[in-house]
Amino acid sequence: MRGIEANALSLAYGEALIIDNLDIKIPKGEITVFIGGNGCGKSTLLRLLARLLKPKSGSILLDGLMLNKMGTKDVAKQLAILPQGPDAPKGLSVLQLVKQGRYPHQNWLKQWSREDEEKVNKALEATQMTEYAEREVDSLSGGQRQRAWIAMVLAQDTDTILLDEPTTYLDMTHQIEILDLLFELNEKEKRTIVMVLHDLNLACRYAHNIVAVQDKKIFAQGKPEEVITCNLVKKVFKMECQITKDPLFGTPLCIPFGKGRCIAEVGASN
Repeated sequence: MRGIEANALSLAYGEALIIDNLDIKIPKGEITVFIGGNGCGKSTLLRLLARLLKPKSGSILLDGLMLNKMGTKDVAKQLAILPQGPDAPKGLSVLQLVKQGRYPHQNWLKQWSREDEEKVNKALEATQMTEYAEREVDSLSGGQRQRAWIAMVLAQDTDTILLDEPTTYLDMTHQIEILDLLFELNEKEKRTIVMVLHDLNLACRYAHNIVAVQDKKIFAQGKPEEVITCNLVKKVFKMECQITKDPLFGTPLCIPFGKGRCIAEVGASN
């Protein structure tokens, strides 16, 4: 088992260094979640690992193979990514969008097949988008559009899936549904899932591994119960908090300090 490995990875936009000499190992067959404050580089790191950005220096290996030496279709058969805020061409239907996930598996000898059809239908069903298949993507709500894009990624049927904020625009119910779906893909099919999430408590609930990114580097990496501490939250998010145990799952639960309504005071005034 290899997974994704990056060594001495650096990226710069002009003179601005975004990722600085970073080393990371992402285990195969597990769920890894990147956390960190806004602008810390976690989304950039995800795009680097998907070969959407070219590093200034360093190397990335996918299951032991140099990513930059692999053909584009070969990468797309093994690794799928859903970037943040993707745009669909005007007039494209949900079905047409999801079908694009099968492009890496086709060539001039192998055109659209029954297997392609099955993978697309399965992805639509898994994301609860079957009834919207003929709708234009532009006509959907933000949450429905996000589920359509996730369906396209699922239709690609890769062993490794990278997602940048997959719960964006989703209400609480659909956030849990999407995260449960990704969890089941990992549990039942051993897919490697790598996500960027802003919700620290959901990250702890679903991740086998947490990667905290700060100041262009990896601040901490490991199991949520090992790395999520008050000190980490203070250093990475600049926030005071209390860490307790989730009463349902036993995973770390972050309770941020701040202002809010005090139930005891409200009760005393009645």
